[in-house]
Amino acid sequence: MSAIDSSKDYVAYGTGPFRAILLSLFLAGFSIFSSLYCVQPMMPFLARFFHVSATQSSFPLSISTSALALGVLFAGIISDRYGRKNIMVIALFSTALLLLLSVVFPRWEVFLATRLVLGMAVSGVASVAMTYIGEEIAQQDVGFAMGLYISGTAIGGMGGRLIAGVLLDFTTWQIATLFIGVINIIIAVIFYIALPASRHFVTTRLSGNLLKKSFKNTLADRRLRLLFLQGFILMGCFVSVFNYMSYHLLEEPIALSQTWIGLISIAYLSGIYSSPRAAAWSRKYGRDQVIFYMLLMMLLGLWIMHFQALILILLGLIVFTFSFFAAHSTASSWVSVQALQFRAVAASLYLFCYYLGSSLLGSASGLVWEQWGWMGIQLEISFFLLIGMYGAYCLKHLQSTNQVS
Repeated sequence: MSAIDSSKDYVAYGTGPFRAILLSLFLAGFSIFSSLYCVQPMMPFLARFFHVSATQSSFPLSISTSALALGVLFAGIISDRYGRKNIMVIALFSTALLLLLSVVFPRWEVFLATRLVLGMAVSGVASVAMTYIGEEIAQQDVGFAMGLYISGTAIGGMGGRLIAGVLLDFTTWQIATLFIGVINIIIAVIFYIALPASRHFVTTRLSGNLLKKSFKNTLADRRLRLLFLQGFILMGCFVSVFNYMSYHLLEEPIALSQTWIGLISIAYLSGIYSSPRAAAWSRKYGRDQVIFYMLLMMLLGLWIMHFQALILILLGLIVFTFSFFAAHSTASSWVSVQALQFRAVAASLYLFCYYLGSSLLGSASGLVWEQWGWMGIQLEISFFLLIGMYGAYCLKHLQSTNQVS
């Protein structure tokens, strides 16, 4: 990688601003994903506290990701008018405060309402961060920067699950939530101070005609449509496994304690390695190849988890998580490079599909769990992963024919 890209004054690998951007976005990724996914290990506790079913206990996460999916369609566009950093700063402070507020009123409906608004707030980072990277980082370093940002999201997802999972053996779910909220307020302050202001951002007036044109042109690109499908499948499968893994591990013959279930989330650490490494693999083998084989490895990891031995379940979960983050990093960076004209809209549409997958498959998998248990979850996820592999094959075909329709 080059030390500097002075021709257009983009931020390149090895510079001080590059390190400041990576630190800031890494922390932002941690903040929003710890806020989202801290409720995953809490699901059995929420079911008992609020007297709801296993499927309903997934609603706090599914509602947040549904709101996030809707929010990313507009957050990027709003940032076109008001600036990338401004929107992300507001989003981080709002997310932390909403997390604290969510424990104040012990009513199911109120709890879900705060999770709904929290999902909307999170969209202000989730969609804008990808656009910020695409605008400010030198193109040859976009994949690496995107990978490290996604590493932050991996640690955030792990941190939210791990902190909550361990604390639940010693205190209430409310105290665990408050603890994560305080951490995220501190992160919001650091982000505001450390993130460099945009240097290539150009204010765009909100226009109905321009908005319609940007969505139409983006959706006309077949590669982008296939990448949006990948986002839906990847996140839907990933969240489904982690949503119902807690229930599976609480059952006999495994019967883990809540602390050990929280510690299982160390599988996320594999994503810290695979996310940035995926950029090098893409340059060597091609993005389409990386996505295809990572989906295949997710399928392999899923079925390693079929065996009723804790070491094999952990191994399968690590393989599954490693492959997910590599595939997601590859697909998201591909979107940023592919969509040169309407990058914010393309990033928003990718993330809309990504979080829609989390919401729809994450909740629908609850019905599968209640009817057919862990085997049903494995068969369901296998079906969607095979669809994703076919989509990756289509992407490879488009690459070979250099066709964009």
